[in-house]
Amino acid sequence: MIKRLLKSTFLFFLIGTLSCGNTNKQSDAELKKASETKKPHTASSEIILAANRTEAYLPLLKNKRIGFVGNQTSIIKTEKGDYTHLVDSLISLNVKIQKVFAPEHGFRGTADAGEAIKDGIDTKTGLPVVSLYGDSKKPSKESLKDIDLMIFDIQDVGARFYTYISSLHYIMEACAENNISLLIMDRPNPNGHYIDGPILEPKYSSFVGMHPIPVVHGMTIGEYAKMINGEKWLKNEVQCDLQIIEMKNYDHSKLYSLPVKPSPNLPNDKSINLYSSLCFFEGTNVNAGRGTSNQFQVFGSPFLDKDFFNYSYTPQPMDGAKYPKHSGKECYGKDLTNTGHLSSLNLDWLIEAYHNTSNKSEFFNSFFTKLAGTERLQKQIEAGKSSEEIRASWQDGLDNFIKTRNKYLSYQ
Repeated sequence: MIKRLLKSTFLFFLIGTLSCGNTNKQSDAELKKASETKKPHTASSEIILAANRTEAYLPLLKNKRIGFVGNQTSIIKTEKGDYTHLVDSLISLNVKIQKVFAPEHGFRGTADAGEAIKDGIDTKTGLPVVSLYGDSKKPSKESLKDIDLMIFDIQDVGARFYTYISSLHYIMEACAENNISLLIMDRPNPNGHYIDGPILEPKYSSFVGMHPIPVVHGMTIGEYAKMINGEKWLKNEVQCDLQIIEMKNYDHSKLYSLPVKPSPNLPNDKSINLYSSLCFFEGTNVNAGRGTSNQFQVFGSPFLDKDFFNYSYTPQPMDGAKYPKHSGKECYGKDLTNTGHLSSLNLDWLIEAYHNTSNKSEFFNSFFTKLAGTERLQKQIEAGKSSEEIRASWQDGLDNFIKTRNKYLSYQ
């Protein structure tokens, strides 16, 4: 049995190593030349995800009863270049996974935004699934009684209102309260190349924004966990016994293309890049592409001026958007699918929509303040402030955040 496990572990480690770009054999001269020219990326420059660094974490799992927090993004690359779920791989190595904990959209990532996730059984593995997005967003003491160590492996997109970092908060808090260690498999932030937006004011804390950070924070999930711990943001200022498995060859300037959708309405790199800017429309009467094949790449509303906006579409119910805003109604707006890659929030689209809607008093709803983390942004738009004036008003907060953020960076 032990020999079989060791053999499996070795094979798994070998796959993990080979899958991260080390299959190309090059001579010393070729490697030197590639290093000098920096074209194109050599194998050694490719990002090695934490989940693929099996040699770094398999010894930590030995004889432990494991709880796993993850979803469809919890994957590793195989020797063949395709992907397999980390839970499936760990089970094949006889790691004792007791249950999985599912965030918003569920363990397999198919539920609508905001749709309650129910406890159940994962049909593929037979493991119990405990919901983190239903009646309770925090694991109970009862659900953790047979757990020695928790693994957190979820792909984030770097926006404050993307709820996976809120689930991380509650996992850390539950682990701290129940003396359970937490192991985080770090993954790249596809929007890690910039920091922008107003700082959340504590009185507007909610599940779509729990901490005093900007809309775009520029941190990996591992770095963010260290900040939660270091700034003592958990209840009663408890701190989690935290260990981060870091990536190799990653820095915040590297663009990263996600191999799977992080949630149903972020289907591609363009939507992920535009999400932080377009999600503000969720707090208005404007549709942000839900119910289309261009989610978070278009916006529109029946109430926008069709003479000003030269694009229209009609949202329809679909997987991941069973009840899209303005379903079946023609919406006038903009197609942003050919927009260049953003390195800052774009407020002009929001401002433009507000100034060209038929009834400004019905444009914003109460959710907007939760998304913005402040009442100030809505008031600034209503007062006719330009995007430059608005951006200048949050610069001092960004400067202070950057100083705090620097204490927790693992990658420069």
